[in-house]
Amino acid sequence: MRFRDTIILVVCICLSAALLIAAGSQLHYINSQRQKLNLIRNEPLENAPPSLAFATIAMGAFRGLVVDILWIRAENLKDRGQFFDAKQLAEWITALQPRFAAVWEFHAWNMAYNISVAIPATQPEERWRWVKNGYELLRDKGIAQNPKSITLYRQLAMIFQHKIGGISDNAHNYYKLQLAKGLEPLLASPDNQYSKQDNRYFEALAGAPTEWRQIENDPNVRPLITALKSADKRFSDNNNFANNYLALRQNPRSFKPAAFKTIDNFRGTKALKKFDIFAKKNALRNVWKLDPVLMHQLNRLYGPVDWDETNTRLPLDWRHPDSHAIYWAAKGLQVAGKEEFSLDEVNTDRIVVHSLQNLFRRGKIFIHKPLTRAASDESLGPRSPGTSEEIFLRPDLRMFEPYNQAIIKVIEKYEDPNDDEYSSHQIGHRNMLENAVFDFYQAGHRPQALKIYNQLRQLYPRDEFKVPLAVFVRNYLRKQLEALHVINAGEIVQVLLRQSYFLYAIRDDNGAAGTENLAKDVYDYYHASYTAETRWDLPEFALLRYLAIVDFLQDRQYSVDLRQTLIDRIRIEKPELAEELEQQQEKMLKGSEAQ
Repeated sequence: MRFRDTIILVVCICLSAALLIAAGSQLHYINSQRQKLNLIRNEPLENAPPSLAFATIAMGAFRGLVVDILWIRAENLKDRGQFFDAKQLAEWITALQPRFAAVWEFHAWNMAYNISVAIPATQPEERWRWVKNGYELLRDKGIAQNPKSITLYRQLAMIFQHKIGGISDNAHNYYKLQLAKGLEPLLASPDNQYSKQDNRYFEALAGAPTEWRQIENDPNVRPLITALKSADKRFSDNNNFANNYLALRQNPRSFKPAAFKTIDNFRGTKALKKFDIFAKKNALRNVWKLDPVLMHQLNRLYGPVDWDETNTRLPLDWRHPDSHAIYWAAKGLQVAGKEEFSLDEVNTDRIVVHSLQNLFRRGKIFIHKPLTRAASDESLGPRSPGTSEEIFLRPDLRMFEPYNQAIIKVIEKYEDPNDDEYSSHQIGHRNMLENAVFDFYQAGHRPQALKIYNQLRQLYPRDEFKVPLAVFVRNYLRKQLEALHVINAGEIVQVLLRQSYFLYAIRDDNGAAGTENLAKDVYDYYHASYTAETRWDLPEFALLRYLAIVDFLQDRQYSVDLRQTLIDRIRIEKPELAEELEQQQEKMLKGSEAQ
């Protein structure tokens, strides 16, 4: 080798060494920046066997191979019904690869669906704990690690829509009750400043401060904060001040008397109203992870129609699981939707429209605490397992227009004659239009029923829609009775009862009697067919009749005179029914007082 070549080789070696040393000196800075920017996750496994912990550290960059082995093992355990063991493996996988969206989905589904039903239905509170664990895992951890994964938003929405909102689980009524009771205190405004059915409350929530220092420095609110801190030492912790305030409002006995006396002293003041809104916004954001700004947007987009002002939308009922399904699906579409639509995006859009459809069919929530009754008294109907309170969902006709507008936009979004997904949305829309025609017709809203029927015939021309409206409704009822299910059974009974009271109010007594008898026949036929399935049971017929009359009297599409006529005729001509309704109302009121 020539001397010149030797010199070049030595220089190259020295230069390479210098570059390696320089690169090595930057390694600490690079790693710190990756950690700061949340680009790396190397959290140690907890409670892992020593061999697994060693393998994940020793294999370094090849830890993905360990994850593959764990994933295969978890799937095998799930297939064998060993759900708790599969849960532990899934936890290790999420720690090793937190950006792997599929394992978060698997983990949440396993808890909400598999582990929950492994617990006896006689322990609904334990089942609910696992369902809650499932959706909280996705909501609080999975989405936080994968904010652009529409799959996780869709899965979270699905748990609310199907697991909690559906009827596949024997404890579904308990789930609905717990969700409703958890949200209800956050949806009422202080001192009736706003109605719960008023979007001004959500406007106030959206505009309220989000940080403690903002509300603490408000000169109007500071005296209230100071007074509460002086009244009870539990208010000395600023981090828990808002939570303690809400606890005080709901359960004053757990605090010193001076604390609630402070609330009384500030009652009706601007300070109390502002802080109440702040505390409820704080709970919605930090406990339920709901953004009041987005809630308000969804109210205006998907809320029920105000019968008095048809261009005005009322708030969604945020106690209802389908409202939560809409929220998370809509948020997923907002932050993770793409111009090139994926199957996950199609299914997420489908969750929104299906939940709106569910709110039309079962969107009104009724909760009451029944009076004590003998264990042998079965005449009062079913009761949610594990609780003395009962929850019942019934149709909300105000939700048709929000659904109809939403599904039309979805159909336009995926419009492609060669796309099966497009036709599936059309089929769902057509079925829902048929459903709505029947419901509005039987509720006595014939002009609205005819309007929807004309839309149905225009969009989906078929021979079965060429008959007059009354004939179509009769044919539709016959078809529904052939495939009776708890959802359409309850819906049919309710709308038939409302129709009977409409007919009675307009003095068509024969039609009213015939329609009520038909409702009772449907009820009896359903109970004779499904008595073995308690989760598919319907409340007592007397309660359904009471709720149908309440719905009729609250439906402002009917004139005030017509509603008053119904009340007067029942009082004068059907005193026995009036007495039954008064007893039912007294039972509801006493139950509410006891609660």
